[in-house]
Amino acid sequence: MKKANIKLNCDMGESFGIYKMGMDEEIMPYIDMANLACGFHASDPVTMHQSIKSAKENCVEIGAHPSYPDLTGFGRREMKCSVEEIVSFIIYQCGALDALCKTYGEKVTYLKPHGALYNTMMKDTEVFKAICKAISKYDDSIKLMILSNGENEKFAKIAGKYGITLLYEVFADRAYTDEGSLVPRSEPNAVLSSNQEVIERTKLLYDKGIIKTINDKELKLQADTLCVHGDNEQALQLIKALHELKNAK
Repeated sequence: MKKANIKLNCDMGESFGIYKMGMDEEIMPYIDMANLACGFHASDPVTMHQSIKSAKENCVEIGAHPSYPDLTGFGRREMKCSVEEIVSFIIYQCGALDALCKTYGEKVTYLKPHGALYNTMMKDTEVFKAICKAISKYDDSIKLMILSNGENEKFAKIAGKYGITLLYEVFADRAYTDEGSLVPRSEPNAVLSSNQEVIERTKLLYDKGIIKTINDKELKLQADTLCVHGDNEQALQLIKALHELKNAK
């Protein structure tokens, strides 16, 4: 696995009106892919415009980051939605972002569901199918980013029926269960607090394609992209370090 092939992605554009979230301007130069909120958990048209402009200026790939319609809960609450509802709000959000992208000569190239929708997609096949269906109806050249785990082949087979290509994501700063899922944020040590620990586990991923679980077991994971979070000064320093690590010869 070559380091240069694993792109850094970050959830961005999550400010809303007068409320600022994250350090987007500072972080954008150090990432490869920006997952931009589309208005259902955060963001607004002006924020989306600004995020797209910044991504273009920094040659960063733009992805849609759609959510359940849950602005109050920041998209972190699971909702029971029908297939028709999921298809509709995925197309709505992706279409809004893509329309704004066109004003800058850019386009949405991939889609990464946010929060509860991402987690539900990974455990509920019907939700995963609904998201694939939405993408195929809108633009099947858009890739779908999912959590890399032991069921990659199963997800690829389903996505293939809709003509959708998958991107496999690994999280640099989140703890993993022995089964390959993320430790819920509600549990202790779900998020790694030490930058050095994140850097060391990223080195292991680059060198051997392995992530250590919360019980210190080894998970062999395919990784197209590495997710980093950038909502504070410590996170910014970590992203700079991972950027340097990725580009080191």
